[in-house]
Amino acid sequence: MNAVIIAVLVMLILSLLRVNVVFALVTGALAGGLAGGLDLKTTIETFTGGLGGNATVALSYALLGGFAVALSKTGLPDALVEGAIKLVGREGDSRRKSLSKVLILLIILAISIFSQNLVPVHIAFIPVLIPPLLKVLNELKIDRRLIATIITFGLTAPYILLPVGFGAIFHEILQTNMENSGLTIRLSDIPAAMLIPVGGMLLGLLTAALFTYRKPRNYISAEVEVEKKAVYTKRSITTAVLAIAVSLAVQLTLSQVLDVEGMIFGALAGIIVLYASGSMKWNEADALLTSGMRMMAFIGFVMLAASGFATVLKATGHVETLVEASANYIGGNQSLGALLMLIVGLLITMGIGSSFSTIPIIATIFVPLCIQLGFSPMATIAIVGTAAALGDAGSPASDSTLGPTSGLNADGNHNHIWDTCVPTFLHYNIPLILFGWLAAVLF
Repeated sequence: MNAVIIAVLVMLILSLLRVNVVFALVTGALAGGLAGGLDLKTTIETFTGGLGGNATVALSYALLGGFAVALSKTGLPDALVEGAIKLVGREGDSRRKSLSKVLILLIILAISIFSQNLVPVHIAFIPVLIPPLLKVLNELKIDRRLIATIITFGLTAPYILLPVGFGAIFHEILQTNMENSGLTIRLSDIPAAMLIPVGGMLLGLLTAALFTYRKPRNYISAEVEVEKKAVYTKRSITTAVLAIAVSLAVQLTLSQVLDVEGMIFGALAGIIVLYASGSMKWNEADALLTSGMRMMAFIGFVMLAASGFATVLKATGHVETLVEASANYIGGNQSLGALLMLIVGLLITMGIGSSFSTIPIIATIFVPLCIQLGFSPMATIAIVGTAAALGDAGSPASDSTLGPTSGLNADGNHNHIWDTCVPTFLHYNIPLILFGWLAAVLF
């Protein structure tokens, strides 16, 4: 059997069995290397030699985590939460119920989207925002499956489409791994290529809001513990906004004007602003930044392991064999080829739980196959980008589903699988396959 198939199967099965993703990737790499004719020594050396491929991404995550924790000390996330609660009204009086429902959904959506770019705190906002709102949600009888769907959209669609914050990392990973696999692209091409697939996600969001989960749903009210709020002032909020603006300006200038990775220096610029303003004290800065880096460390380790995994697969020479066999099976049928690649991407990402970690694995296989089938660079970006994003929404092991569940289940009234994973899978993964396939055909 092909070494690539063996490696991916081992990795996928271990991931589905809830084995740690890093361990699954290392084990899959060993299995693939040995099956591909490499001896144990060569397999290990190849794996360790490939770990540096995603070092930039790992450092980006670490600094972004530090920046996120430093921002939280300014009290900006807490100010946003308090403003949201005041707008919708804690008691949900009858005169404002209709307006409150729409307003609260829009606020949750906006904060979820901003958590990936404007205020890059990722899922850290959920335990601050959602538990205090559960009583309001119960009074308004809002279906929590809709809230889960909204949050997951905000956690995934922005990084797929927008080249800032976590999107800058996703796009840089996509560009780097596609180039390593034989196709050079520009960072500025990625948003245009991913516009149609994200349009599919938007359609899924509207379907959930206007049809699937429109009806009221009753929940048993219970007291929940909420995280302690940070103390903030007008000066600290102003400093936080300034730090965010500087960080975004540096990111956009480096990535869009100079076409280089800007996340590291963007996060560093934001941290410097917080340092210089005094919002982050010198005597507590080390502990804060270390805490933030620890928060993002796991994703960084997964990225490093995924790079080593991909390097081993390339070294076996079985990638080319698999591409040739797949091309012969598909018979030059681009429509069939695009559909099969998207489905394979769904299976892999569902197992790993991270689209960021999936790119190095699938780009190794899909980019040569797309070239073999005659896909344009834009179509190839759409296929690889969509295949990687597939499964992030819907995977039981993904931050995009674990995050919403952690907040919505604070009172024990929300099931992770049936109330988060299944709704997000149905409303996002199916449209992503259809619209990703459409993008591949149109480009």
